[in-house]
Amino acid sequence: MRLTLELDRRGRFSRVSGCGMMNKAPMTRRESIKKLLKISGGLALTGMAAWPFQRDLAAFSGSTNQNFVIEGIGLSHEYSVKALTQKVFEAAGGIQRFISKQDVVVIKPNISWARAPHFGATTHPEVLETVVELCQEAGAKKVRIADNTIHDARRCFAITGAGMVSKRTGAELVYPRSSLMRKMKIQGHRLDVWPVFVPLVEADKVINLPVAKVHVLSGLTLGMKNWIGAVGGRRNALHQDIHMTIVDLAQFFKPTLTLVDAIRIMIHNGPSGGNASDVSVSNRLILSNDPVAADAKAADLFNFRPQDIGFIHLGNKWGLGTYELEKIRQSKVII
Repeated sequence: MRLTLELDRRGRFSRVSGCGMMNKAPMTRRESIKKLLKISGGLALTGMAAWPFQRDLAAFSGSTNQNFVIEGIGLSHEYSVKALTQKVFEAAGGIQRFISKQDVVVIKPNISWARAPHFGATTHPEVLETVVELCQEAGAKKVRIADNTIHDARRCFAITGAGMVSKRTGAELVYPRSSLMRKMKIQGHRLDVWPVFVPLVEADKVINLPVAKVHVLSGLTLGMKNWIGAVGGRRNALHQDIHMTIVDLAQFFKPTLTLVDAIRIMIHNGPSGGNASDVSVSNRLILSNDPVAADAKAADLFNFRPQDIGFIHLGNKWGLGTYELEKIRQSKVII
């Protein structure tokens, strides 16, 4: 039986067909991979067959099993965002500890809003570009940039700078559309079955690249909340009991790394902003393999105690990570 990866007219991944793959019954991530392995006779599908095993091993075992949080701070007037991004990865032992040759890597920024970078509503394009380049230098077979935007995707990609990053680096920019959403078993405390953005569960490795902002409903939007941009469906319904929803999604996706972009943080009128007065220049990056620790460290930039933010508290309670940063390795990079 033949399994086919279908591409759209721009050469981007569209869907998998063959051997009953049009079955709409929701599946867990591991069930999906097991079915694909059985269909393909055990042959590895690019970016799919290894996904649930390789990514978990890379993030939580072997040489990368020690949880850490690294804060990068740009203090000098001459510092560059690119250099700071490179330095925080160097402090973690280099991106090659987490990204292997031939990996398909998906980077999940926050580019939901059609806002220029100086408004602090979206991931800084220089941070995004540097992470793409580091993955490519580590030997990644393919690097994709994926986000299910709120504003029109083409406008978001153009205005935020993500489109230019794709053009300069050759990273594939994945446009959100219904054909790339598949109902899957979230198996969370609140969410059971929900449409998931397929490229994020195909990948060998996923890097979460949120921007740090205040949020009218959840207090803050950092790494864990960024996964709302990784699903489809009626996303406004996810704002009901939002803290539990955030942690359900964070438990499902489990990124290899989280890099919180706090170069420019939104301190008022989040999450969309739109005024320069909403933004404070922080010149910081926070890198961690613990999603709760990443958000806990970032919460301090807003003078919040991590335990006072609902999703951080729940993430700690349910064992997704820890906000007790003294329990993990901490380091600081200043340039």
